Amino acid sequence: MSRHLLLTVLVAANIATALLIVRDRHEHRQAFVELSRLEKARDALNIEFGRLQLEQATWAESNRVDQVARTRLGMEFPRTEDVVVLRR
Repeated sequence: MSRHLLLTVLVAANIATALLIVRDRHEHRQAFVELSRLEKARDALNIEFGRLQLEQATWAESNRVDQVARTRLGMEFPRTEDVVVLRR
């Protein structure tokens, strides 16, 4: 009788181990899919960040600022006679 009980316990343990392996592999696949999705999102954000840095550098370029100041705001450099130097 004890041999049948031992065999039954071993078969049950084998089945339980197989089911746990299947569950773990499924979780691993889900985690890998999530990792791939997050890596794609990271890459897209890095591309967008690079584009924004380039755009910021373009807008902040001194020639661009000078052009906008002259055309949109009507600004110009002061004439020499309009400059006042204050000394202590």
